[in-house]
Amino acid sequence: MENESKEKFLPIGSVVMLKGGTKPVMITSFCIFPIGKVYDKFGEVNTSGIHSYDYGAVFYPEGYVRTDRTFAFNHEQIDKVLFMGLETEKHKFYSTELKKMMVGLNEQFKIADAEKEKFKVHVAIPEVEGY
Repeated sequence: MENESKEKFLPIGSVVMLKGGTKPVMITSFCIFPIGKVYDKFGEVNTSGIHSYDYGAVFYPEGYVRTDRTFAFNHEQIDKVLFMGLETEKHKFYSTELKKMMVGLNEQFKIADAEKEKFKVHVAIPEVEGY
């Protein structure tokens, strides 16, 4: 089942392979707002500002084992849909509403980040020769 669905949001229970991934993950949630440090396979990710991700997931078939084995990713990072979760009329409605909400939230994030940038203090620290 190649990436059949270009449409956000896949149903809960969908199993996908992420681009560059080596193990499938199962979607467990939508609209993730991580707090604390965020890591990818290369190390800590710079998360200045407010960030959100389209999906939360766990390894498949293990499921939720512990907190450091949960994942947040965006729809564009999906390489293949291996299994499509249950798609009902309620899911379709929910997906449509989530899309609208995320567009509004992303606009708010951009505004908040721009406002925060105005109040940053930029100080040039002089270089001292010999150090």
